[in-house]
Amino acid sequence: MLTPAPRTTDHRGLGRTVWYGVRLGEHKAARGAREYTALPEFAKILAGRVAFAWHAMDAFYQENERILGHAADAYHRIDIRQTARHLIVRVGEQAMAESHRPLVLYESGFAPRWYIPREDVNEEAFETAEWQTFCPYKGLCIYYDIGDARRAAWSYRNAYCGVERISDLISFEPDKFSVEIDGKVQALAPG
Repeated sequence: MLTPAPRTTDHRGLGRTVWYGVRLGEHKAARGAREYTALPEFAKILAGRVAFAWHAMDAFYQENERILGHAADAYHRIDIRQTARHLIVRVGEQAMAESHRPLVLYESGFAPRWYIPREDVNEEAFETAEWQTFCPYKGLCIYYDIGDARRAAWSYRNAYCGVERISDLISFEPDKFSVEIDGKVQALAPG
């Protein structure tokens, strides 16, 4: 399955990297796998192991389910909570969204994100952006441009099982609009 590739590189932290082509039947992927051959002491657990390149493979699976985007961290956590807090999104002085029933999504390593039902949002100025992202925890995310603010809001139209409560709700970037929760303007969290 692995064929020698005439390429080696040097990884800043893991040392010399030997690349392999991958062949299975008629399918081929040049530089489809790599092995670190001069590992520092802290990374010796990787010795003798080969890693397949995500970009070169047709698909990756965990058990019987296809992994999209990148592998999920088993210790990553998402909690979604209903709240009756008063959330207002403003453009200048005009309210674009106002809700007493937003959901707050807490995700490992990220600031809380507030999701608003579409019925509480004025979508007249929304234009679907040509940009989409994928989250292995939530699914495919679409973005909205609002006026001059690019990718200013987003939605997981069909969020994954386990986080389906945010399906088709809208969240706004607090650095592009004034997002107030109970009268307090939110700031974009560092990181």
